[in-house]
Formats: sequence, C-alpha cells, structure tokens
Amino acid sequence: MSSKRITTKMKQKLGRDYGLRIFFTLVMVLIALTMTIPIAWMLSASMKQAMDVTKLPIKWIPEYFYPDNYMEVWNIGGKARHDYHFGLAYFNSLKIAVICMVGAVLTSSMTGYAFAKIKFRGREAVFLFYLATMMIPSQITIIPKFVMFDALGMIGSHKTLILPGIFTITGTFLMRQCFTQIPDEIRESAKVDGASEFRIWASVMVPIAKSSMASLAIMVFLWTWNDYLNPLVFLPNWRLQTIPLALTSFIEEAGTQYHLMMAAAASALIPMFVVFIAGQKYLVKGITSGAVKG
Repeated sequence: MSSKRITTKMKQKLGRDYGLRIFFTLVMVLIALTMTIPIAWMLSASMKQAMDVTKLPIKWIPEYFYPDNYMEVWNIGGKARHDYHFGLAYFNSLKIAVICMVGAVLTSSMTGYAFAKIKFRGREAVFLFYLATMMIPSQITIIPKFVMFDALGMIGSHKTLILPGIFTITGTFLMRQCFTQIPDEIRESAKVDGASEFRIWASVMVPIAKSSMASLAIMVFLWTWNDYLNPLVFLPNWRLQTIPLALTSFIEEAGTQYHLMMAAAASALIPMFVVFIAGQKYLVKGITSGAVKG
C-alpha cells in the first residue's frame, strides 16, 4: 500500500509540474506576442499605401506591396528638405555606434582585468568609488560635459559622443566579474613563461572572456544607437545628426503619413537586429558569467 501511495503522489507531483510548465509556457507566449505584434504591424504598414494603414480589420499581409515607401524615406533630404537627411544620419549613427562599441569593449576589458587580477594598493576602494558613479543620473552630467567640450572646442563634433561612449562603468563591472572567475593559476603560469600583463590580457584572458565581451558589445551598440539626449545637446548641425534625431524630424515632417513613418522606423531597426542576431548566442552566456559573484 505504501508503494502505491508513493507512486500516486509522484504522479500527482509530475502532473502539477507538467501543468505549471504549460501555464508558464503560455504566459511566455503571450508576452512574446505583445512584443512581436507591434513589430509585425510596423513591417506590414511600411509596405502599404497611406489609406490602407488605418483600415480595420487589419490586413497583416498587404494585397500589394509598396517598397517605394522606403525609397521615399531614404531620398528625403536630397529634394524636399535640407535640414536633415536620413541616409546621412544613418551613416553617422553607424560610425558613432561602431567606434563606441569597439572602444568600450577594449577599455572595459582592460580595466576589468586590472581590477580583477592586478593587485595594487587601494584597488577595492578605487573600484567601489568607480561603481559609486553609477548612482549619478546621466542627465546631471550633461551641463558639465557641455562646459568641458565647449572649452575644448568640440561642440558640434561627433567626438562629444565618442569620447564618453568608449568608457562604460557597467562594462567595466561586467568584465571585472568575468575575469574574477578565471583561476589565478592561468595568469601565474603565463607570467612564469615571461608574458607581460598586456600579453596575458590579449592572448590568455580575451579568448576566455569572448562571450562577455560579445554581450557587452551588443549592449553598447544598442545604447549608442538609441541615444537621443546627447546628440540633441551636442550636435546642432543637421549634417551630424543621428538616427533618433532624424526620426524625430521625419515624423514632424511626415505628419499623418504613417506608412512612411513605419518605413523609417523599420529602417532604423535593421542594424540592431543584425547585431543582436549575430551575437545572440553569446549574450545570455556572457551576462550570466559576468553576474556570478567572484
């Protein structure tokens, strides 16, 4: 009898676990739908005529596709207006995002390696002070940065976005946590072989930490690509504008032409999708490894 009771309880527990898995799966499906449906509508509307965008019920697959919407978006600035250009803003955003991404990964990995493996006096205090600056909202630093860059004659230049962008406190913390998990014996064996600290970082640590570096690169690219406030403050010239500023100007110009707005928005999402898809296998692994306490 006891064995039958145990078997019955196990079956009940398995049934509850199976029901919970189904429930949580359905919840995740609903959450995923709430995120994908707007994107699907955006792509559908970007291929429609203006009169078909607001029709109900929604036709997710248009009867006729109009890729000319994208051509019109990319040509704006060359004909009708001269205070912004979508293609030029696209290039500016790509340039700034790529430079900041590469620079942030390099500086964060170097700084994280120093805080994790190189012992020097006051290391923990300096690191805690470094992390404490994360509590300062970025909006508060806008005025000091403007004053500093104005004194250096950099206002109206992409340097005002690139120089602060290649240093990230979050990236340093992520890389420091990643390097902390690497056994010290690996570094010590490399030092015995005569390797310098730079050689150890470049040849030993970087290959081990490539997942965390890839996830950091994705995050920095997305942060820089979506940044709106800093370009608005530091880039008064329309020739230096980035995609967020160009989208705002385009929406003001387009008015109720939702098909053109959606074409512009879809074009702005392409680099983010490419970067995320290219590095998605490293993203979760890198964040998880960097979040473990060393």
